[in-house]
Amino acid sequence: MSARPAGAEVDALVVEGVSFAYGRGRRALDEVSFRVPAGSFTALLGPNGAGKTTLMSLVTRLFHSRGGSITVSGFDLRRASRAALAAMGVVFQRLTLDLDLSVQQNLRYAASLQGLPSRRAEARIAEELERLGVADRSRALVRTLSGGLRRRVELARALLHQPRLLVLDEPTVGLDIDSRRAIVEHVHRLCRERDLAVLWTTHLIDEVWPDAQLVILADGRVRAVGRSEAIQAQSRCANLADAYKQLTTVAKA
Repeated sequence: MSARPAGAEVDALVVEGVSFAYGRGRRALDEVSFRVPAGSFTALLGPNGAGKTTLMSLVTRLFHSRGGSITVSGFDLRRASRAALAAMGVVFQRLTLDLDLSVQQNLRYAASLQGLPSRRAEARIAEELERLGVADRSRALVRTLSGGLRRRVELARALLHQPRLLVLDEPTVGLDIDSRRAIVEHVHRLCRERDLAVLWTTHLIDEVWPDAQLVILADGRVRAVGRSEAIQAQSRCANLADAYKQLTTVAKA
């Protein structure tokens, strides 16, 4: 079945009862469930080794889970993978641009893989580069760009086909403070202005804004879901940093 469900607005992402283990070892993910509503910003927060990248590999279909289900904009990732992946834009933790191609060449190649007609592709490339403030570097080789500019190009690439869901796996790793702040602000702006759903994974509390839905993941399990204030109240903590420490410490105990 590949048709998108009709009726009320569909969640951009639904993860239900997903588990995953590498070989016969301990589960990297254990019955993980959460939702990313359409047009919302959701931060998946957890320490290194919590299972965030494993989960992102499942959501983007790099890995396959035998247990649970994942749906993207109403499409089951297992049964309608092409439609599900077409509704998603992805920025991976590791740089995936070709360093020896120009910015424009990288984006043209991505547009061709997405099946965009050439005229439409050129228009979308120009639009996204202008929006991200890198239009003047379109002919520059990627290897000549700073880390922050490379991330902006990857963002532009992920948005060319105008997905309903944008998934970013620790996208600020290795960036300086100003570049990190600029990327966080830009993605929040995209979420507001385009009604774009965002799933942003991070281990840095300062990347979590008060209005974001928060999913705290530790030791492969979801420890809390909700707004920062609600999680603080449930944990009886004065701030998110203390609540996060409490939840993730309990997970390791």
